[in-house]
Amino acid sequence: MTETPIDLNGPEIVTEGTGWFEQLGDQAELDVTFTGFAENRSDAVRELGLRMAAAEPALGLPALVVRNRRFWVHDEWRTDRVIGCRAGEDLALTLTDPTGLERVLSAIVGAEPTGVHGPRWVLADPAVAQREAQRRAVEDARQRAEGYAEALGGRLGALRRLSDAPTHGGPVALAARDSMGGPDVRELGLEPEPVRVTAHCTISWTLVT
Repeated sequence: MTETPIDLNGPEIVTEGTGWFEQLGDQAELDVTFTGFAENRSDAVRELGLRMAAAEPALGLPALVVRNRRFWVHDEWRTDRVIGCRAGEDLALTLTDPTGLERVLSAIVGAEPTGVHGPRWVLADPAVAQREAQRRAVEDARQRAEGYAEALGGRLGALRRLSDAPTHGGPVALAARDSMGGPDVRELGLEPEPVRVTAHCTISWTLVT
């Protein structure tokens, strides 16, 4: 069977397509900050070290991964004068088993951090969700193109070009049990939520008249 060559100089239809797919998040991300305050830098760093040492049992819980740590230290000002020094450490954490979220959150909050932000739900392997979103984006673009082709009294021909934009995974919120002596977080309603992956594409089709 001989394939009909694509006429690159003939009429074309260009459409954009969008597709998305949601999948329940299977990993949770947390941002945690510990700080120490004192009159000078050395004592502030020493105070921070004590807080970090107290937090290490929580940070060593199973399925909890410390992705990175960022240390900082700066003067504390009140109006126009320095009143002391604050040292801090920012931690980016990933919980690979969401069933342990309550225990992890309880332990971390019990270690008295200065701030906790999260959780944000992510996918450990977004490939399946991404491919489904891409399939739906292409189908969306095809349906639009077929509608325009019919309106022009023709039909949709071969695909000429396809380009896509980056896919995006949406953040979300959390839950989990046990406490290591920390506060009870079971009533916060932090359940795993779906992560949405979106695909966008632009496709050029041959218009057959």
